Amino acid sequence: MRVWTMMLAVASAGAALAQTPTFEVDSVRRSVASRDRGSTGLASLGGDPRAVRMRNTTLWGVLLLAYDVKPYQIECPAWMQSEEYDISATAPQGTTKEQVRAMLQALLGERFRMKVHRETRERPVYALVVGKDGPKLKKLDKPAGGISFTMGGPVTELQADNMDGLVRMLSGFLDRPVLDMTGITGQYDIRLTVAREDLVGMQRISRQYQEPDAAPAPVLETSPAPSIFTAIQKLGLTLESRKAPIEFLVVDRAEKEPTEN
Repeated sequence: MRVWTMMLAVASAGAALAQTPTFEVDSVRRSVASRDRGSTGLASLGGDPRAVRMRNTTLWGVLLLAYDVKPYQIECPAWMQSEEYDISATAPQGTTKEQVRAMLQALLGERFRMKVHRETRERPVYALVVGKDGPKLKKLDKPAGGISFTMGGPVTELQADNMDGLVRMLSGFLDRPVLDMTGITGQYDIRLTVAREDLVGMQRISRQYQEPDAAPAPVLETSPAPSIFTAIQKLGLTLESRKAPIEFLVVDRAEKEPTEN
């Protein structure tokens, strides 16, 4: 009975793999050095995310798409954030975005011999929570266009249309990830006006976050960007320093030269 159970389990796993679609056409090559930097993304054709067109992209950027992770969750060799590639592929009709992500993962493993694993580590974070007087947010009937930055003179306006966009934006500027613990859902007109000099002075996520034993960096608890904390408070929200488990995607190995098309 146990033998049959194991055989059925293996057969089911094999069937599941067989049902996973693969790219109909794929081209992976190093980018031409003189070419202008392009864009990275999942292009949508008629509402169906079938086409993957990446130009002058890094493998770090591909990992963001393939594994749907945030920038601070990736631990990889430095060259994966500088070496650039062109990737062109088309998925079968009816392929979902989730399936395209799985196919990108398979492409990375096949063309770059990439191997990854996930692990959870406790790290310092900022928890975005509701202030004592409640949120002060203007609700939107429809999305306003995601995340945007407007620089004008000495100030910069940061804009998002939901909590996920806000924490992604804040995580890109502060010295640690920002986790949404507000419990707020829906679309809102979220605007933060920050002094430009403070924005420039903020320290982005550094290797110290992924390598706790690295030389200590300046702490941003009180400096150099108090204005962003004040701007958050004007929305009826607050950022609290905490520790929380963070899942990392760790690249164990990858080759710079992709296999031939």
